[in-house]
Amino acid sequence: MNARAAILTLTITTVFAFANSPKVPAFQAPREHLTEQEVELVKEAQILDKRIGVFIKAADRRIRVITGIETATPKQLKKDAEVWGPLPTGTRAELVRDIARIFDEAITNLDDVSARDEKNPLVAVALRNLAAAATRIVGQLKPLEEQLKGDAEASSFDQLIENAEAILQAANKLPPPVEKKGKGKTQN
Repeated sequence: MNARAAILTLTITTVFAFANSPKVPAFQAPREHLTEQEVELVKEAQILDKRIGVFIKAADRRIRVITGIETATPKQLKKDAEVWGPLPTGTRAELVRDIARIFDEAITNLDDVSARDEKNPLVAVALRNLAAAATRIVGQLKPLEEQLKGDAEASSFDQLIENAEAILQAANKLPPPVEKKGKGKTQN
């Protein structure tokens, strides 16, 4: 199956997942899943694999808040804050829902590029990168599944798992990466 078919399957699965998600009451504006700085970084990243990288970093920033695990040095944190702004805030349910929506937006971007140029090699590269991030992020959040508090957290977690599974299914339909001759590197 080619990359476009894999992305189309991914998009359809995600649309159905969000159609079954709980609705926000009419009096409450939906929460933005990206900060203003992250939105600007997405707009600036015109190349698909770079844009997907921005989505992955945005999701990772929410993981840092949820888990409280920090591996960066103070200098790296300062530089990160200058480019990306302050870490996002919110409840665990909101942050997990943000990650699910970030995955959904990444899927939409992949689908858009694939629809315009189904032979674009960056689609496979970006999808593989997104699949690796989805696997890692779900793995980091899986231990928290036992501690879910309330329907909002359970719903957010389910939404995240559905999007991650859709990403992995699409990535699994990609042909294997082609190894470049003479250099020992693979081309996605």
